Amino acid sequence: MLLHPLLPSQLQNQVQNLTFSTLSTSLLHLLKQCKSLTQAKLLHQQLTVNGLTSSPTTLSRLVAAYLNGAASPSHALASLERLPPSPLSVFYWNALIKAHLRLGSLHGALGLFGRMRGLGWRPDGYTFPYVLKACGELPSFRHGSSVHGVVCALGFESNVYVCNAVVAMYGRCGALENARQVFDEMSRRGIGDSVSWNSIVSAYVQNGEPRTALEMFVEMGLDSGYRFRADAVSLVNILPACAAIGACGRGKQVHGYAVRNGLLEDVFVANAVVDMYAKCGLMDQATQFFDRMEVKDVVSWNAMVAGYSRIGRCEEALCLFEKMVDVGIELNVVTWSAVIAGYAQRGFGYEAINVFRRMQICGLEPNVVTLVSLLSGCASAGALLQGKETHCYAIKRVLSVDGCDTGDEMMVINGLIDVYSKCRRTKVARTIFNSIAFEKRNVVTWTVMIGGYAQLGDANDALELFSDMLKGDNSLVPNEFTISCALMACARLGLLRFGRQIHGYVLRNRYETVMLFIANCLIDMYARSGDVDAARIVFETMCHRNTVSWTSLMAGYGMHGQGEEALQVFEEMRSIGLMPDGVTFVVVLYACSHSGMIGEAIKYFDSMSSKFGVVPGIEHYACMVDLLGRSGRLNEAMKLIEGMPMEPNPIVWVALLSACRIHAHVEIGEYAANKLLELESEGDGSYTLLSNLYANAGRWKDVARIRSLMKYTRIKKRPGCSWVQGKKGTTTFYVGDRSHPLSQEIYNVLGDLIHRIKALGYVPETSFALHDVEDEEKGDTLYEHSEKLALAFGILTSPPGMPIRITKNMRVCGDCHNAITYISKIINHEIILRDASRFHHFKNGSCSCRGYW
Repeated sequence: MLLHPLLPSQLQNQVQNLTFSTLSTSLLHLLKQCKSLTQAKLLHQQLTVNGLTSSPTTLSRLVAAYLNGAASPSHALASLERLPPSPLSVFYWNALIKAHLRLGSLHGALGLFGRMRGLGWRPDGYTFPYVLKACGELPSFRHGSSVHGVVCALGFESNVYVCNAVVAMYGRCGALENARQVFDEMSRRGIGDSVSWNSIVSAYVQNGEPRTALEMFVEMGLDSGYRFRADAVSLVNILPACAAIGACGRGKQVHGYAVRNGLLEDVFVANAVVDMYAKCGLMDQATQFFDRMEVKDVVSWNAMVAGYSRIGRCEEALCLFEKMVDVGIELNVVTWSAVIAGYAQRGFGYEAINVFRRMQICGLEPNVVTLVSLLSGCASAGALLQGKETHCYAIKRVLSVDGCDTGDEMMVINGLIDVYSKCRRTKVARTIFNSIAFEKRNVVTWTVMIGGYAQLGDANDALELFSDMLKGDNSLVPNEFTISCALMACARLGLLRFGRQIHGYVLRNRYETVMLFIANCLIDMYARSGDVDAARIVFETMCHRNTVSWTSLMAGYGMHGQGEEALQVFEEMRSIGLMPDGVTFVVVLYACSHSGMIGEAIKYFDSMSSKFGVVPGIEHYACMVDLLGRSGRLNEAMKLIEGMPMEPNPIVWVALLSACRIHAHVEIGEYAANKLLELESEGDGSYTLLSNLYANAGRWKDVARIRSLMKYTRIKKRPGCSWVQGKKGTTTFYVGDRSHPLSQEIYNVLGDLIHRIKALGYVPETSFALHDVEDEEKGDTLYEHSEKLALAFGILTSPPGMPIRITKNMRVCGDCHNAITYISKIINHEIILRDASRFHHFKNGSCSCRGYW
């Protein structure tokens, strides 16, 4: 009898005293007792040397020893592959697959299933749930659907445990239609149970369809005749759905159900209740429930911290930080990330950065969620340096790590594009965007790049990118945020035709669930593109409206000089019980200012605090200064500024300086300009206004001094330009522009128009030709202004009766305004001109602004 010298002495003694007939039984008994891989291998060797490894019983015991005592799946597999297929031994394959799942080796689990099938083994009802779980966690729809096919081929389609696993797998793979089809088939066969309902509800929640999940949760009781009562798992599934759509009423009902059925003793259910109240913004209720919880874990505390952070009560979130330390709860990365995200979402970027630094001091490693939240904070604060530092960290810890989750990588990359875009580094952002393969870009990648262009005024690039997103075989369906960014770009350029195409796309592709958000963007786009009537139609067809809807329509009427209509909308809004806020009153005052409704503006301004509980802010004072200044009441505007409860900002002084330019009041204008210089206001606007003010007064030395100062401080005046819309897109013109192929025809048309309107009484207002030259030369310069060239091109290329839509990047020149008013008498076109301040509708010799421009 051969014994290995390394076999433990106790085992050697036992084996030496045995006859050969009892050796096999003894070794198999010893296999049960083995506690290490070494012992299992030695016993395996003894069995092999003595020729005892051929029987299925011995092989089964070896597999069990390697799986249990030795914990070596690879050795277990080697023995299992020699074992002939047997229904009783399928258990070992199941145990091996389960072990791979536990170790996170999902592909390994699927490989084992394939090997098992290849060796002729038949899976049982316990095999499939493990394999399907691996498919779902990958996730891999291809593997999962193949396994589903095996389930049906082997006759397991009536096994409730297997079918529940199929539903869960499809849910994790995002295949909701397949999950629902399997669930409905189970219901028809009458084999479903509460786990089936929990699986389908969970599938809808995981895939961002909380409303459907709530509907299924209700049906769970109705369709089953209340045979299946919601358990702890059901509540943990449905409470996040309530939170996702702000269904606090339904959430309270679920909370009540949990109380009545004694389910709150489960800490997972209790945490879900806290999280639901917190995400619904009901922090008082969340706090009351949290304080009554007998058992709290770090998840309970994190839910509270995240809740306070989400609604901007970041100081209270930080207080909870300190309290967690006091009671011995360890702050984990989720806790810190919640506060960082809270600050970032509220626009407190530097505060988010400071919290991150505290997290680093504590020695915690940030995860991907932390980095994405930090990047969001850097973007909101315009903190380019910190954004670059985070970029470097992300390269070392995420973007250059082998095996990093692709989804995590894309979250970080999207955050980086957002940072560089909002820090006005669109070239860097575009470089990162272009480095991502087309098929790897997700909808967020496209949205942050399009949004970056749109917010910085690069509307053409934004719309070109939006078009690229929808082209080709790899086109993506834009979400509501992508649509809003594209509409914002259309609004910036006044591209009504493109905006209408996007509106049509929205209607064709059924965005009902987010239609309120998109409809508000459409109202803004139509209003800012010159078609306020279309904006009103969108408003009237909305099933639901919020404050933004009403305010957007009011703003549209205001910028078109229809102040009475704007105030009518304001009163309608009040009549249905919506309370105006600070933004609403900015729009009301703006509308009054551009319609010359001084009395109404003063009435609303004076009643803001007493009647509506809205304390006037600096933006409201700026509106009033603009309104009084436009009407020539400059001394009243000065008194208002002197009585402001806060220090005037550059917007207030620019409004006053602009009014002084209109009314040629040099003294107050100089005072406003000096205040702007004291505030170190950057940009060319204030210098240009003061220069124009001096030029209008004939003070050419002062004009030269201002222009010299601009040159010394390296401030460049933006060139005025105008663009006109046509069938083939937009055409842009600058002052004196002769680059267009039809340049000669354009100047011929313009010359003929000027000749004809002079006969009607038009006299060039040479004060707007701001050069120290003779009046005749000034008149020639005025004829070449960009808005006149754009109008001539529009007349040349538009069919009779078609509105001509022109946009200018700054306020329309006073002479051009006068000339276009005359021209509208002699042409068969309505002229819709949008400048930096408002819209002007010229028709039959009059303008909608009625002089308030």
